[in-house]
Amino acid sequence: MENIEAEVFYEPFPHVIFHNFYNRDELDLIWEELDFYTKPEKFLEAKDFGGVVDKTNSHALVLDDIFTGKHRKLSNILTVNRKVFDSSVLDVFSEIHDCCSIAKDSNWDCTKVRYYHNGEYYEPHTDKSMQFLAFSYFYREPKVFSGGELIFPKYNYSFNCPNNSLIMMPGWVEHGVSKVSIEDSDYFEGHGRYSITSFFGSKSSST
Repeated sequence: MENIEAEVFYEPFPHVIFHNFYNRDELDLIWEELDFYTKPEKFLEAKDFGGVVDKTNSHALVLDDIFTGKHRKLSNILTVNRKVFDSSVLDVFSEIHDCCSIAKDSNWDCTKVRYYHNGEYYEPHTDKSMQFLAFSYFYREPKVFSGGELIFPKYNYSFNCPNNSLIMMPGWVEHGVSKVSIEDSDYFEGHGRYSITSFFGSKSSST
């Protein structure tokens, strides 16, 4: 897996953390699209993208709602993040625990891009309707914000979301994002915390 480093965790819940997940060329493509969205009237509030309004004040876009069918290839992110579903990645996750074993047979996914600026957060929640989750993280360096950790209060556990890292875990794990604090930075300068979420799993075909 190129220069990707994988850390496997069995406790407090099964998950894998990948460091240096995307290469330089892939990151350039991702940032090109993130920069485009970080403009007025691009990212949407929770009430407009199907988020849980009483849980988050962050902004996001569901890319699958924008780039459908043959138009998916117009999105750098939807193209580059197919890497998440490479067998070399899913095999590592699938072998952690029985509950993760079907990940390697995934046949559907949905991608959401989210941006957190000053004062934005996501209260703990679960994505039980989604079998698996993969979160990747991006921010401009040097990092100028604090907070934004992926938190798991039920497990007394947190992940500080290093730049260009990815965490993969079951959807039933309760998780949230601590409040981001950033000073002297305009929202549209893009110095906050970005994440790309892949919801994925295996669905049986209808007969």
